[in-house]
Amino acid sequence: MRADARRNHDRLLAEARTVFAEHGTDASLEDVARRAGVGIGTLYRHFPNRHALMSAVFEDAVRELLAMATELQAAADPCQALLTWLREVVAHAAAYRGLSRALMSASPTSALSRCGTPMREAGAALLTRAQEAGTVRADVQITDLLQLTHAIALAAEESPGDPQLADRLLTLTLKGLRPGKPRGAGKCAGVHGGPAPAHDPHPHLHGG
Repeated sequence: MRADARRNHDRLLAEARTVFAEHGTDASLEDVARRAGVGIGTLYRHFPNRHALMSAVFEDAVRELLAMATELQAAADPCQALLTWLREVVAHAAAYRGLSRALMSASPTSALSRCGTPMREAGAALLTRAQEAGTVRADVQITDLLQLTHAIALAAEESPGDPQLADRLLTLTLKGLRPGKPRGAGKCAGVHGGPAPAHDPHPHLHGG
């Protein structure tokens, strides 16, 4: 890439981060180009569509999440490591309104899949460790878990007055993924909640 083209690329990316953070990922691309000091045609030469621009904006966050997943592979509690990583996925998605919805609906051929593939691989490694430790059911798939996580991020985005919502929903999700073992076995240290009462009128609600 020529020096002037590289400068345009970097300016567009910097302004896209700002505009998306301020106005969400549905913000006007013309506004991004204008703030970068270039025409809309220049923007489309560098980023053929909105998803391509979103993918480039999110790449830094993906690198951070991948590095964190690698570090968490050595954590003593695999289930807590998985929960910690999923919390960070929600936090990064929350930086840009509309990103979670786009990630949930992106097709395999979308430019956003460049972000999705390494994220699935990193998450799968953490999930496998939790499954091998007996704290998450063996039939759970990382694709489903990430979709749930993006849905939680979207719910939190729609409820800005409840900053603890995402964490509560993630905790409920991990509770629901516990394997059907005797009470007290294979619990996730990061998921709080005691056993059901001795005479539980709704034992089917506790998954045990």
